[in-house]
Amino acid sequence: MSTTDTRWSEHTPSPFEASRWRTRDITVAAVLGVVFGVVFWGFGVAWKGLEVLGPAINLLYGVWLLPAVLAAYIVRRPGAALFTEMVAAALSALLGSQWGPDVLLSGFLQGAAAELVFAFTLYRAWSLPVLAVASLASAAAAWIHDWVVWFPTAAFEAMVVVGLLMGASAVVVIPAASTLLTRALRRAGVLEGFPV
Repeated sequence: MSTTDTRWSEHTPSPFEASRWRTRDITVAAVLGVVFGVVFWGFGVAWKGLEVLGPAINLLYGVWLLPAVLAAYIVRRPGAALFTEMVAAALSALLGSQWGPDVLLSGFLQGAAAELVFAFTLYRAWSLPVLAVASLASAAAAWIHDWVVWFPTAAFEAMVVVGLLMGASAVVVIPAASTLLTRALRRAGVLEGFPV
C-alpha cells in the first residue's frame, strides 16, 4: 500500500476534510432519510393501535430516533444526524403523518440533539457509549418537545415515567441497532469507502 492511500481504514482526515461532504455521503444520508421517512409513516399508523400499551409504548420510541444516530455513525460528517432526521420527518409529513407538520419540529430537535453530542467529540468518537449518549440526548429533546406540545397538562410524575421509558428505549435499542444495521449494510457492499 502506498503512503498516499487515503482509504478510510488507513487515513485519519484533517478537521477540514472531515467536514466536507462527498457525493456518496449525501446519497447515503438521503437514502437513509427516505427509508426512515416511510418507516416513520408506517410506524405512526401502527403507533395509534399500540396506544393500548399505555406508557409502555414509549419503550418503542427509539424507532423515531434511530436515523439520526445511524446516519451519523455511517457518514461521520457534521450535520449528518440532523440532515437525515429532517429528510425522514419531511417525507413522513408528506405521506400524511398523523402529527402533521409538527413532525418537522420534532425531527429537527431530535437530530440537533444527537448532532450536538457528535460535535462535542469533534466527530471523532464513535464508540457504543458515545452512540448511547447521542441517543439519550435525542430522546431528551423528543421528551421535552412532546411534553410541551402534546401533553402540557400531564402530571409531572406521569411524564417522568414517559421520559425514563423513552430514555431506556434510546440507550438500549439505538446503539445496538445502529451497529447491527451498519454491519449488515457493509456486508451488502453498500458502504464502500465509509469508515465503519
